[in-house]
Amino acid sequence: MKILIIHKVHPIFEKLLTNSGFIVDEKLGMSRKQVLEILPDYDGLIVRSALKIDKEVIDAGYNLKFIGRLGAGMENIDSDYAISKKIVLINAPEGNRSAVGEQTVGMLISLFNNLNKADKEVRNGIWLREENRGEEIEGKTIGIIGYGNMGGAFARKISGFGAKVIAYDKYKSNFSDNFVKEVSLENVLKHSDIISLHVPLQEDTFHMVNSSFINSCKKGVYIINAARGAVINTKELVIGLKNQRIKGACLDVLEFEGMSFEDISSNNINEDFNFLTKAENVILSPHIAGWTHQSNEKMAVVLAEKIILLFN
Repeated sequence: MKILIIHKVHPIFEKLLTNSGFIVDEKLGMSRKQVLEILPDYDGLIVRSALKIDKEVIDAGYNLKFIGRLGAGMENIDSDYAISKKIVLINAPEGNRSAVGEQTVGMLISLFNNLNKADKEVRNGIWLREENRGEEIEGKTIGIIGYGNMGGAFARKISGFGAKVIAYDKYKSNFSDNFVKEVSLENVLKHSDIISLHVPLQEDTFHMVNSSFINSCKKGVYIINAARGAVINTKELVIGLKNQRIKGACLDVLEFEGMSFEDISSNNINEDFNFLTKAENVILSPHIAGWTHQSNEKMAVVLAEKIILLFN
């Protein structure tokens, strides 16, 4: 089988597949037109997020047996159409779940203990202790929405902090374990001091966090988003922060990102984005939860092993 890689992948991916008898071509930096021209020559396609795999791409790849996604989210692929063409879709959420779990905990600790603010102050010769008195995770109720690879990893990472952890998942049931108790969405919103979002971006999760969601939450809730930016309606999040229904937010993802997640388009920068960048009760990072040296290799290994298992 011939496999085309069009986005950067850890070298171990090609090594594992080549050793198993696959032919692997890495062709980076191609235009969409160039990809469409050569796609008929390949049985497999490996992508990240920069290319939208729509009907045109799928039709061009009429010999494709599978499409592999380095990462978890599949929203850039027309999954229904691909499946209708008997193309197998493969992703690798197992590879970066630990990294996502760690960053989610890290952002929360940074927010609760004013670490970003205090660091800047000390570097500027400002020594404020009472003004930087922090909050403890212990004793709080943490609600997780979406208990898959990422939600489960966060539950495990946070389990040593002495918090009560509850979770809701629309597509799963009977998943209570040593780290979490399964509850309804209403229960998560009503009782959580902290809500962490770990859902894919799809029709029923687009702008899931909106004014109705926020007004159903316990007043003074903290919101964490390491899933996809468009899961949150940013304008209504900002209103919640301003009226203090939301006490703080940790946002690794923003709906202002480009499709490849590599930048924020200047066309998307508005007053809501500017508010978030100035708010001391908001922690921001550039879509790097899951973006570690270790996860880069682990995702490549996971994806390669799945392909070998299915097609070798």
